[in-house]
Amino acid sequence: MIRGTISLAVFAVLVAVVFIAWRLASRRASLPCPAWLSWLVELDNPVFRNNRASEIVAGLQLEPGMRVLDVGCGPGRLAIPLARAIGPSGTVVALDLQPAMLAKAEAKANASGLGNIVFRQGEICSAAPDPDAFDRATLATVLGEIPNQRGALASIFATLKPGGVLAVTEVIADPHFQSRTHVVRLAESIGFREVRRTGGPVSYTLHLEKPI
Repeated sequence: MIRGTISLAVFAVLVAVVFIAWRLASRRASLPCPAWLSWLVELDNPVFRNNRASEIVAGLQLEPGMRVLDVGCGPGRLAIPLARAIGPSGTVVALDLQPAMLAKAEAKANASGLGNIVFRQGEICSAAPDPDAFDRATLATVLGEIPNQRGALASIFATLKPGGVLAVTEVIADPHFQSRTHVVRLAESIGFREVRRTGGPVSYTLHLEKPI
């Protein structure tokens, strides 16, 4: 019992050290989460409900056959449940800068027998898919890692169909946390319309619609 308590305490300290170091480094540059920390990205924080993969996916109100863009997909925390939710007739395009992250996500998709995920390497401003191509898009704890945030949101806006929805999730536990006021102001300046929000000021998901 004591040994288990000590191990848990050591793990908590390790996570705290990694988090603090990452946050300090992120103040100097927009640094994406390295692939060796993918396990940390995949943890569903028990405190911040809106950041759970199941909550984000459920909030998108997906239907079979939809096309979904997962920006900054990382190790596939959202891409896998998104692909299951839209079924084999739908398509998820999982986009990430890091080949190692994409390799982890693709391995999970293969292990799960999912053939409706397309993996693409690149950043959203230069590798955006075709315009008016997607019903939904996700940007979960990723916006702060992007140097050109306005360009990224504009690219997502262009690739959504009229009436399409982008879910932006932010949580204070992320080193790149972006305030709700900042995200709404930036999104509305591009043309998005806020249709729903969940959570509070330190952990939230915004649903932003491209007007018809």
